Amino acid sequence: MLGGRTNHWGRYSFRNGPYDFKPKSRDGLGFDWPLSYEDVAPYYDKVEMLIGVYGDNNGLENTPDSPDGCLLPPPKPRISDLLMQNRAKGMGIPVVAAHRAVLTQRLDYNRLPAKLHPGNAFAQRIVSEAMQTRAACFWATPCGRGCSIRATYQSTTVHIPPAMASGNLDVLPNAMVREVTVNAQGKATGITIIDKTSGKERHASARVVVLAASACETVRILLNSRNAQFPQGVANSSGLVGKYIMDTVGSSLSAQIPLLESLPPYNDDGAGGAHIYAPWWLYKEQLAGKLNFPRGYHIEYGGGRAMPSASTGASMEWLTGGSYGRKFKEDARRYYGSFVSFSGRGDMIPNENSFCEIDPSKKDVWGIPVLRFHWKWSEHETRQAAHMQQTFADIISAMGGKVRGKPQLDGAKAIAQGGLIIHEVGGAIMGDNPSKSVTNQWCQTHDVKNLFLTDGAPFPSNADKNPTQTIMALAWRASDYIVSELKKGNL
Repeated sequence: MLGGRTNHWGRYSFRNGPYDFKPKSRDGLGFDWPLSYEDVAPYYDKVEMLIGVYGDNNGLENTPDSPDGCLLPPPKPRISDLLMQNRAKGMGIPVVAAHRAVLTQRLDYNRLPAKLHPGNAFAQRIVSEAMQTRAACFWATPCGRGCSIRATYQSTTVHIPPAMASGNLDVLPNAMVREVTVNAQGKATGITIIDKTSGKERHASARVVVLAASACETVRILLNSRNAQFPQGVANSSGLVGKYIMDTVGSSLSAQIPLLESLPPYNDDGAGGAHIYAPWWLYKEQLAGKLNFPRGYHIEYGGGRAMPSASTGASMEWLTGGSYGRKFKEDARRYYGSFVSFSGRGDMIPNENSFCEIDPSKKDVWGIPVLRFHWKWSEHETRQAAHMQQTFADIISAMGGKVRGKPQLDGAKAIAQGGLIIHEVGGAIMGDNPSKSVTNQWCQTHDVKNLFLTDGAPFPSNADKNPTQTIMALAWRASDYIVSELKKGNL
C-alpha cells in the first residue's frame, strides 16, 4: 500500500521523554538508547510543524512540552471527556488534550517552510505549496476512512505529493523487495525485487539503501540477504537481527455511564478520534518501588456521540436484553452516547524470548521466505496490564458507570496478544557497540555503512508513547546525516 501504515493509524503523536531514551539507567532493565531526548527534540519540532499535530503543553513529568509554534490548538473536549476528566482528577490522574496529527487550523505555509528547510528556497517552495492544499478539519468523517481535504496526516497526502512535485522521486509500485545486494567491499549496491504483476526479478541500483518497510519486514529483508560475506544476513554480524522485537502493552475495558443517558441531540463528532488522554502519572511511585511493575502506560479514552453505525444497537444489548420496535428506538435514544472505552498503551521491556527468524520451510506467494515469530510477555508487562484493568474499573466507578463484563485482574489474561496493537518495533536495535547492536544512533548499520534502517527496527526499547512520531523524527535525523555524509564523500 503506497504510504504504508500512515494510511490507517490512530494519529496519536507523542514524543518520547528523557526517561524513555535512558530506561536502563533509570531502572536497570532493557537497554539505553545511544542518544538522548535533546538529540531528537529538534526533529520532533520539525515533524510537528510539518505534519500538523494538535495538543497542549502541560508541564508533566517525562511528557515533553513542545516549543511555541509547533502544536496546533486542540479541539474542545466532548461532554463525556469532561466527565472523565473531572472524575479522574479526583483520583490524581491527569487528563489532558491528546496529541494527534489532525489539522485544527490550516498550517502557516508562509512561516513554517523556512523553519523546516532554512536556506533552501526550492524545498521551502515545494513544502509551502503542499501545505496550501491542506484544509482544517471540519469534524465530518472518521479519520480512518481517509480525508479528502487532507486535514489528517498520512504519507499519501502529506509526503508523497511534494516529493513527486520536486522531480526527485520515482515510485515503483508492485515491487516486492527480496534482498539487499552488496559488493565484495561490503557496500550495499541496491535491492533485488520481484515484480508482483509479472513475477520477474529486477534489480534497482543505489548509492545508499534505506529500508523503511516496518520493523519486521525490514528484518525479513535483512535476514533473506545472505551471501558468503554475510551468511546470517546483511548487517547481522552481531547475530541480533530479528532479536528483541517489541509491541505495545495493551488492555481495554468498556462501560456504560448512566449520567450520559438521554442527552439532547447535538453534534459531537469531533476530530475522528480522541480529544483527550491520560499520560502516565506514577513515575515517582514507580521509582520509589511502590508498584510491582517498572514501566508505565497512558490511557486512550473513547466516548461521545459520533455517527451511529450498525453496531450501535448491538452494543446496548447487554443492558436491554435485546429490544425491538418502539422499545428499541427508545433504548437507542436513551443509551446513544453513554458508552465509553478505556485502552491502556504501555511500555514493553525487550526480552530474549521475543524474536523472529526466517521460517525454514514456508515462503510467500512470490517465493520469498517468511518470518517465524516467538513471543513472550514478562511479568513486567502482565502486571502492568492488570494495573490498567483496575485503574479503568476505578475510573468507571467514579463516573457512576457500569463495566461491560468485569475487569480482568489476571494480567496474563488481560494483556493483548503480541502483535495485536500493531506497534511492533525492534529487531535491529541501535547502540554504540557493534557486537551488541545492529545500527548506530544515525540508524546506519554497523556492518554496511551505506545501509540505513528508518522504521521502528532500530528501537532498543518501546516506551508507552505510540512510536510513529519518534520513527519520523529519527528518519529525518538520519536523512540529514546521510546528506552530510554524502557531501563529505563518506558513503
